[in-house]
Amino acid sequence: MIISRTPFRISFAGGGTDLKKFYREDYGAVVSTTINKYMYITVNPLSYFYKHKIRISYSKTEIIDNVDEIQHPVVRKALKLVGIDGGIEIASMADIPAETGMGSSSSFTVGLLNALYSFQGKSVSPEQLAQEACKIEISLLKEPIGKQDQYAAAYGGLNYIQFNPGEDVFVNPLVLSREIKDKFNNHLMMFYTGITRKANSILKRQNKNIESKKQDLKKMRELAIELRKVLDGGKELDRVGEILHQGWLLKKELTSGISNNSIDGYYNKALEAGALGGKVLGAGGGGFILLYVSPQKQQKVREVLGGLKELSFKFEYQGSTIIYVGG
Repeated sequence: MIISRTPFRISFAGGGTDLKKFYREDYGAVVSTTINKYMYITVNPLSYFYKHKIRISYSKTEIIDNVDEIQHPVVRKALKLVGIDGGIEIASMADIPAETGMGSSSSFTVGLLNALYSFQGKSVSPEQLAQEACKIEISLLKEPIGKQDQYAAAYGGLNYIQFNPGEDVFVNPLVLSREIKDKFNNHLMMFYTGITRKANSILKRQNKNIESKKQDLKKMRELAIELRKVLDGGKELDRVGEILHQGWLLKKELTSGISNNSIDGYYNKALEAGALGGKVLGAGGGGFILLYVSPQKQQKVREVLGGLKELSFKFEYQGSTIIYVGG
């Protein structure tokens, strides 16, 4: 049995510039971190006593004999890519629901590839995991997504990630003192709106609008660059809240559906209670709201958002990892 553990991510600034239609003519950049909430993938040999060759358990269970019969598109493509045609059982579990803006789909893909290679007795680099996850999701399955989630999940940590026109990706860890990392982490709060949504429809519209919204996206990229400098300096952390707020205002201009009256209401209540800024994670439309709030004002924010569930979290500095190999 093999078990992989792959972290979810929070994107702070630059989201949208990792879409190919933007970075292919210039470059994109994001600042993101992984957190201690995970996708777990279990891979186990399927005994020859079973009549079928493949068993897959996720929100449903598939029992099949041929890879081509697999309904889960990522599992089907991943098994083909690594060259496994049967004799396998795959199951997945997650700490957080899907479609909530944490990059869970890419954490699934990266974690699945990592587990499948380990099942074959192979150890592969984070770069290979990220590249092949991008190949599956973007090239083969034609998902209208960018590259940041795959690289965040594979590498882990607090990073400035740059997406270049030639398709190469630079992952630059932000080397901060433990004191600054803890202070940054302690100023962040997350609340679940209770709304799950398919990101694809929002991202498809965003892709169509990239040419007309290029200047907004460039401003969002510049915010990622500025955030990197702020964190490297470690002296003006409250500027993080302002950057998040500026990025959220720009993001809402990219396409319809990124926000709604409920989300705007929650966000404005948080600002009135003392939050310095924030954003909705992922493509928008629901999921988790991230806020930057001084510890002294966090209780007030909890009170005004009392109808929302809070998620406590810590930064995670490891990417996708094999946590169990056994019989």
